[in-house]
Amino acid sequence: MPNTLPLEDTFGDIVKKAMRGTGVGISQLAGATGIGEEMIQQWLKDQGAPTGEEARAVAAILELDGGKLADSAAQRWYPPAIERPDVRRHPQDPQPSNGYVFFLEEGRRAALVDPAGTPQNLLRVLRDGDYHLQYVLITHKHADHCDATGDVARAFPQAQIVMHALDVHAIGPLAKSALLLRDGETLPFGAGASIRMLHTPGHTDGSSSFLFQGALFSGDTLFAASVGGAYGDKSTYRDILNSVRSKFFTLPDDTVVMPGHGPPSTVALEKQHNPFF
Repeated sequence: MPNTLPLEDTFGDIVKKAMRGTGVGISQLAGATGIGEEMIQQWLKDQGAPTGEEARAVAAILELDGGKLADSAAQRWYPPAIERPDVRRHPQDPQPSNGYVFFLEEGRRAALVDPAGTPQNLLRVLRDGDYHLQYVLITHKHADHCDATGDVARAFPQAQIVMHALDVHAIGPLAKSALLLRDGETLPFGAGASIRMLHTPGHTDGSSSFLFQGALFSGDTLFAASVGGAYGDKSTYRDILNSVRSKFFTLPDDTVVMPGHGPPSTVALEKQHNPFF
């Protein structure tokens, strides 16, 4: 699974998320940094890029890491190739999201993360792999992560759908049969293996991530060098940051992060390169 995907967020995307999260508008940012409003507006559209000094000035107002934001502006960092023999990523066209299948070699026991996109493509991935699908794990309620749930459920009726209660309404009638996990609860998976759910609110109230043998499926909570936008009804931008710090950054540094968009990374790399931390 070599890294060939572009980073999910540009410098402009990162700044927009931080402005929205901190409540800092363009005029306030311009006044605090001495950078013209027109210039900031261009950066937000990814037209041109700031100098390192300008990026650090912006970071100081938006509570970002100055050096890491300067690296983002200069496009100096991209994660190295990261592969896991027990994980397969698949694109979910026409949705722009990543889907994953992870499995145990013995018996091809498998779990699917975020069923979305054209159903025929997704079902081909599962059937070509000759997987025994045990779980359908859904990280959150947005359509680009769950709009093919019904098709997968019909094709694999024995598979258990797993989701957080706060987002489960997104899968309609299937919500009645879904297994609703709480933060820290685990699912048995093969002999001696398990999957742990981490409730990581912020992107949505029910946003969840799934941890399996050193692989973290982070949904839209954490991307390589960025975080998801805050679209929760009650949870906030601060909740996203807290979710990453308290749930992800306490995991071993070599934990592989498999995000809902963009290339994989690791906990250590995100500590080193993510401007939000």
